[in-house]
Amino acid sequence: MSPPLRIAIIGYGSGGQAAALMLSRDGHAVSVFERAPAPGPVGAGFLLQPVGLAVLWELGLLDEVRRYGAPVARLYGETRRGRAVMDMRYAELDAGLCGMGLQRGALFELLDAAWRDRRRLHAGREIVSLDAEAGTFVDAQGEAHGGYDLVVVADGAASKLRAQVVPARLNQPYPWGAWWCLVDAGGWEFADQLQQRYVDARKMAGLLPVGGRPGDPARKLSFFWSAPCAALDAGIADAEAWRAEVAALWPEAAERLRDVAVPGELKVARYRDVVHRQWCRGRTLLLGDAAHAMSPQLGQGVNMALLDARALASALRTARAAGADLRRDRDRAATLATYARERRRHVGIYHLWSRWLTPLFQSEHDRVAWCRDRLFHPLSRLPGSRGQALRVLTGTRRGWFGTMSVPRGLIEALAQPLDLAAHAPQRIGADQHG
Repeated sequence: MSPPLRIAIIGYGSGGQAAALMLSRDGHAVSVFERAPAPGPVGAGFLLQPVGLAVLWELGLLDEVRRYGAPVARLYGETRRGRAVMDMRYAELDAGLCGMGLQRGALFELLDAAWRDRRRLHAGREIVSLDAEAGTFVDAQGEAHGGYDLVVVADGAASKLRAQVVPARLNQPYPWGAWWCLVDAGGWEFADQLQQRYVDARKMAGLLPVGGRPGDPARKLSFFWSAPCAALDAGIADAEAWRAEVAALWPEAAERLRDVAVPGELKVARYRDVVHRQWCRGRTLLLGDAAHAMSPQLGQGVNMALLDARALASALRTARAAGADLRRDRDRAATLATYARERRRHVGIYHLWSRWLTPLFQSEHDRVAWCRDRLFHPLSRLPGSRGQALRVLTGTRRGWFGTMSVPRGLIEALAQPLDLAAHAPQRIGADQHG
């Protein structure tokens, strides 16, 4: 193989963590720069799809994810009057498949603990400027960093660096976001389901089982309440009126929120729609939400970031095995183009579907919502559209008609009994400099 690389990763979210772990395991010298002084998760819970689970299985983390996560067999949503709008079951695609609800804190700690070999994590280092061609950058303290063969920009949907790599074709905030929090899952009737309730497209509430986390095994549900960004900016002035609004839509969800301080314990989530024609320039590439942020309607953000990290590691590994010297401009450019081409083929259809679906669930288009309530579920039951919808849900759709396979080994591993007595590895502290 050609020599390993010196690689800098900017951002320590899920994509940055996975990339650091995979690239370090391949022998590269990896340094991560994270702006937060004490790196940690951002967000409540999310749904790992089979494609994301496959990456974690390959990393040897599936048992830990299963130990802390909550298997999800069904996604169900209905109107306030009980009309089914969405009813998707993983088993209809493959009897062995499921999603996995997981707290962001659980995934953060599992990936953080797994990255032990030659760990270099520089916390409290916000990168403010970047030379993509040279692979150099400057932090907020004015310190310059260079000498890297490759720089991975993985600083999330609100990236301030993406435009310094390549201009975005589309980069705009969604006009709707959500309030969210974690609530106790004890006794919840739908322990293996994502449940949602709708009033037109103006109100949407959801509860997703997300399990526990290292150090706190108490099982949780992730609650979210959709709202226009203007309402998020204004905040909740009357807590009791807001609770009454939730109770009118979904009394059982309101009961779960009884011990939640409103608005103090509700956090805000905002989303962006970002499309880049190119993901790479010079010695620098975009990864995860920095490259392709989208609406959370399809629940694919973390899954896509994990797949990006795997595709990057695979492209570098293949090129080195073929004798390419990735320190040379031509070999590096060809390898990064392979990474971007592979991922863009997969991500593109999800951008399209999320952009199309979002107004059906978060907008003021009452007529669109009226049609959704009456047509979405019946159409999704048709044989052709059913398969398409399940492929989109599981993350295995590739373009309009192509598919990504789910490894048989993953399905077999999901069927194995889980040793609940085992313990996750202890998280180790961040190395900091300066």
